[in-house]
Amino acid sequence: MQTGILPVCNLDIFDEKLKHLWIDNLWNLLERFPSLEYPHKNNFYTLLIINEAQGEIEIDNEKINLIDAKIIIIKPRCINSIEINNNASGKIICFSEDFFSLRYNNNILNQFSLFDREAKKSFRLTENKRQKIDLLLELMQEEYLQQRNDANKVIRSYLNIFLFELERFFKPLGVSKHKNLKQDKIQLFEKLIENHFVTKKLPSCYADMLNVSTNYLNKLCKEETGQTAGDLIRKQIVIEAQRLLHYTNLSINEIAQTIGFENTSYFVTFFKKQTLVTPEQFRKDNSH
Repeated sequence: MQTGILPVCNLDIFDEKLKHLWIDNLWNLLERFPSLEYPHKNNFYTLLIINEAQGEIEIDNEKINLIDAKIIIIKPRCINSIEINNNASGKIICFSEDFFSLRYNNNILNQFSLFDREAKKSFRLTENKRQKIDLLLELMQEEYLQQRNDANKVIRSYLNIFLFELERFFKPLGVSKHKNLKQDKIQLFEKLIENHFVTKKLPSCYADMLNVSTNYLNKLCKEETGQTAGDLIRKQIVIEAQRLLHYTNLSINEIAQTIGFENTSYFVTFFKKQTLVTPEQFRKDNSH
């Protein structure tokens, strides 16, 4: 379903009192929260732990079939829609970044490769893996439902352990590397791009915000990602343009203005240079 405005969901869509965390079973998910079936953005992280289900999850134009047991990761600001049967079994965990920073440092989630920009959005669960995480999930949900003293601290610890287990599944050969100061700087740069790309499209703007020189920022990006700072900025602009082309019925002119292009023809030229197709052709090729 295309729309002119994509809704941005907060955790209070599940309960108006919620601010940082929600855990529940998947059973009757869409009957209880029908808005999840239509394209929307979240401002929180979502983990879908699928045991048995039928349907399809779409995240930024990538469709994930729910045939097998798997874990699906939906990061903040990704456009997603959930099509899942009422009898699905499994769990859904939604949490804000603040939920972690209430105890750990602000960039604690950066250590997990599964939240990286280029990370896969889903991976399969073998029976052994399912058994291993089931206990953690049950303990987490029990704390969430009973809300005993210091429940959030306990849940936060369980969730942290759970994410480490997922990281092991995600990189089974143990090749995970500890994030260093340079990688932390890149993570911060990428987050700044997501928040400011509409008004700031030059590497020098972000270099100022990061208190480094433009040359140093470019060098850092090349070392850590193989791309220049400008490449990363352009990539974010293209991602947002593609989201709007695919999920909304905004005109090309309206999309250009939405993402900070005063001149529509310049936007069309920019988009074609980055993707090798025009915005119109992209929309046609990716229409439902």
